[in-house]
Amino acid sequence: MPDQQEEVSIGVDDTKLIAFYLPQFHRIVENSEWWGPGFTEWTNVARATPNFVGHNQPRIPRELGYYDLTNPTIIREQVDLAKLYGLHGFCFYHYWFSGRRILERPVELFVESDIDFKFCMCWANENWTRAWDGDTKSILLEQKYAEGDAEAFIDSMIGYFKDQRYIKVGGMPLLVVYRAKAIPDPRRWFAIWRDRVAASGFPGIHISVVDFYDISTPQEVGADSLVEFPPHKFNGPQNHPSEFPSFINADFSGGIVDYRKMIAQSANRPKPSFHMFRGIIPGWDNTARRQNNPTIVINSSPGLYGEWLRFLRFQARQDHPDPDRRLVFVNAWNEWGEGCYLEPDQRWGLSYLEETLRSKFFNRAKEPAGPDEARSWLFNRLIALTKDGEYPETQIHVEALAAIAPPSRIAIGASKLLRRWPSLHSAAAYLYKRLLLARQVSNG
Repeated sequence: MPDQQEEVSIGVDDTKLIAFYLPQFHRIVENSEWWGPGFTEWTNVARATPNFVGHNQPRIPRELGYYDLTNPTIIREQVDLAKLYGLHGFCFYHYWFSGRRILERPVELFVESDIDFKFCMCWANENWTRAWDGDTKSILLEQKYAEGDAEAFIDSMIGYFKDQRYIKVGGMPLLVVYRAKAIPDPRRWFAIWRDRVAASGFPGIHISVVDFYDISTPQEVGADSLVEFPPHKFNGPQNHPSEFPSFINADFSGGIVDYRKMIAQSANRPKPSFHMFRGIIPGWDNTARRQNNPTIVINSSPGLYGEWLRFLRFQARQDHPDPDRRLVFVNAWNEWGEGCYLEPDQRWGLSYLEETLRSKFFNRAKEPAGPDEARSWLFNRLIALTKDGEYPETQIHVEALAAIAPPSRIAIGASKLLRRWPSLHSAAAYLYKRLLLARQVSNG
């Protein structure tokens, strides 16, 4: 008898992938004044050094090199790569301080061009501080939320919204807000925005707020949806690795997170009662910005990222019958200082982009029957890839993956407290460092 051939029916996923985009790779007067002459994000990236044996630092770009985003050709090359590998658009970080804009030139070059690529904006409404030096109190550029700022801000965005390339949800321009609860009265601000956007001829505005540590639902601030934003809420003790690396930096006091456990937490998150856009990271390591106290995600790889993205695409198809609402946010396109990027580097080349494209195609004949089957399949793939991958000694089991849950309200509250009181954070970091050293000694 002839061998039975496996049934294959190729489907093409239509989930829209939107990657956050950092416009800091060029010189500005302010950064030269605050951080030294000629500073750009590459300055941080190039000076990073390894914290442990096998630590992939510094990160070195490949095809695009150490680019300058005031060069329009670079932006075209970035878009060419993004389109080739299946991304739908960029979400540009937007820095606006009571009418003062900063790092705006790359976005303006994009808007002024004829580049055929979708985009939206994320208002990065945090104070600029010397946080890279561990000083959270020294404010460089402050968000004042002055009277009239709500109107002035949204009026300044209308031009972007009218661009045919701007991403819409249900015909409404999509605006992401990074720290919604930092706004003194977000409900009032968002109501003003809705009125003024409607008066400009749109059916409304879709306000999506980042799933930060201090928020649980969009209803708390009068928004329309949440954007999941790992590593936020993914870097707690539930995702610490069972085996820590061998540290070579005696001053290390940062945090270590297992990528596989992050994936499990994502897969185990119940479907919320509100509208949420899922999020994914290819990796995370902000050693370049915080040499001694970074957060570092270990055990990440292009293959694991690809499996996570396949799961999120499946989930989007299940949860959102309307294709217009099938969005997944990737953090990020080019956060080199945080070890969080899809752009090609010397270690992985184009592998993360290739996995992004591969995840678009699926076998309809083997489509999981539901979320439980999809989750089980994902966990088995994580285990298989670990056995065949770079760190086969760091095994993990299905039972451990299935037990990982999102952090509790108490854990999130403790995290908020530590962020608010730097002295408590320093004490916790010291204790964590001692724990790491103790584990190293016990492991021989």
